[in-house]
Amino acid sequence: MKDLLRPLGTFKFWKELVIMTVAMTIAAAAVYYFLMPSNLVIGSITGLSMVLADICTIVGIPMKVSWMVTAINAILLVLAWFLIGKEFGAKTVYTALILGPLIDLWEKIMPYEKLLEPGQTSVMGDIWFDLICFVLILSISQTILFHINASTGGLDILAKIVNKYLHFDIGTSVTVAGALICCTAFAVNPFRMVVIGLIGTWINGIALDYFTASLNRRKRVCIISSQHERIRKFIIEDLQRGCSLYNVTGGYNGHQNVEIQALLTQDEFANLMNFLRLNDIHGFITAGNVSEIYGDWNQKKKKMHIL
Repeated sequence: MKDLLRPLGTFKFWKELVIMTVAMTIAAAAVYYFLMPSNLVIGSITGLSMVLADICTIVGIPMKVSWMVTAINAILLVLAWFLIGKEFGAKTVYTALILGPLIDLWEKIMPYEKLLEPGQTSVMGDIWFDLICFVLILSISQTILFHINASTGGLDILAKIVNKYLHFDIGTSVTVAGALICCTAFAVNPFRMVVIGLIGTWINGIALDYFTASLNRRKRVCIISSQHERIRKFIIEDLQRGCSLYNVTGGYNGHQNVEIQALLTQDEFANLMNFLRLNDIHGFITAGNVSEIYGDWNQKKKKMHIL
């Protein structure tokens, strides 16, 4: 029992709980204000829930979208727990179960009907504007959650399974799974609306890949300098990052030298360049962006060696 409760006393737990709550509040707002009024069915569990809720209403069984979201998510959470991992599953349990209540919360705070102009069926007054706003806001929420190994639930669970076992980009996984869900909208929506939903799903995948790459972007720095030992000490002791040293031979003059390679955040790279400038350290420096890093790189205090 103590082992199960131990994480509750850590700063990491409470920080991630706040992050998940804020991200899901943003996602719920995107769904309530941009998806539901225009009756758009984007490739998501919320979109599927809207279709099923409409079908239930047609056959005489009133069903709120928020209730359907919660029910479908509960089923998918079981898959997340067993196929992806307990940490992802536990976090997604929380995010998925609060989505429905948060949608109801936004309904109580500010019903979207008050934002509609007479004759309008969407908050922005144009279905394409609603689509763009929804996709961009949702993609930001998804990116934040994926960054801490969580998700908004629903479609993200399916996308994460595809990403883990088939090794597709997360954006591609979202697009493929979402397109299949979009097609269910043929049951209640005209062809035009379904096509718009498919386009939105595609844009969502692109935006998600873009935001994920931007959030994970690091600098791979390569430095050849006669003062490599001073640079190594600064990286290890001040930046608290690991680095790799390679013996290199100049192709033009045949001189022997040492190349330092390190993976740094944008701020750390700026600090390194400032250190070189202030100490008048010269050398040959190249830097490139890296968007995917695997392993224990984020465990900064351990000063790991970068392979």
